[in-house]
Amino acid sequence: MAEVKNRFDRIVSIFLLLLSGKILRSQDLADKFGVSQRTIFRDIRSLEGAGVPVMGEPGEGYSILDGYSLPPVMFTQEEATGFIAAQKLVEKYTDKGISEYYESAMLKIKSILRYHEKERLNILGSLIKMRNTRENHLVSKTLSTILKSISEQFQIKIIYEKSGFTGVTERYIEPAGLFNEMDYWYVLAYCHLRKEYRQFRTDRIKEISQTSLKFTRTHNYEEEFAKLNHEIPNPIEVVIKVRRSILPYIINSRKYYGFKDEELTPTHSIMRFITCDQSESFARWYLSIGDQAKIIKPENFKIQVENLMEKIWRNTVMNV
Repeated sequence: MAEVKNRFDRIVSIFLLLLSGKILRSQDLADKFGVSQRTIFRDIRSLEGAGVPVMGEPGEGYSILDGYSLPPVMFTQEEATGFIAAQKLVEKYTDKGISEYYESAMLKIKSILRYHEKERLNILGSLIKMRNTRENHLVSKTLSTILKSISEQFQIKIIYEKSGFTGVTERYIEPAGLFNEMDYWYVLAYCHLRKEYRQFRTDRIKEISQTSLKFTRTHNYEEEFAKLNHEIPNPIEVVIKVRRSILPYIINSRKYYGFKDEELTPTHSIMRFITCDQSESFARWYLSIGDQAKIIKPENFKIQVENLMEKIWRNTVMNV
């Protein structure tokens, strides 16, 4: 039975590859599926026997008759182009597992397009580039393992590196959902070690594996995510005055630091933030625009920025 299933899966895969518009050599197919060329010849004959118009001969390569498609699922050229652009983002910002799944889906999408449409998509795909603004350090199939855990309701075990490289811990977690922030993926999960919901940056997950342990609770992701975004430990109000000329450059980044509202004047924006008084991340962000801004309040935030500036001065000028 397993042999029959494997042969069926292989024939379907060959069929989809043919529909994608590729010229397939029997030796390449044999290498891909780990079988002999004789087996590939039999698979091709099976497709022909099922009415699939396969063109070509052994040794020269196989293709499928132009215009052959599978109704009723059809995509417009514009829809297919959108999938090509999305594929580039998937390859850049997700892990190997999800990228492979998307590639398989794209193969099915291409299979129902006409030959000239397939060629056009191949050209467009080569003209879309993603700059390497940040290296992707995800362990292979991290995101796909998390999504599988959510779907099947099984806990996962992770080896997690804490911030600041202060060591690693073994955790058993129940993922509730994923979110992306500032080019990083995070999983919001119930942590059995801490007995509460925590967020874990996925590039800090050094090992991941699914367990046979079922979830112990029902997770309300929307509720927990809302708490994550609104519950700030030791909150303080910070008000800064920023030149309007730089607003286009910070309008997106400011939302990650507790931005609440602003009052516009002809030359400036008076911005109000609610942030954590123990975190230096907002102060570091402020330093990136410090030459175009002024701190209105509070005094302890001014001191925090001054301390950072003093560290910069010592490390840069005094070579400490």
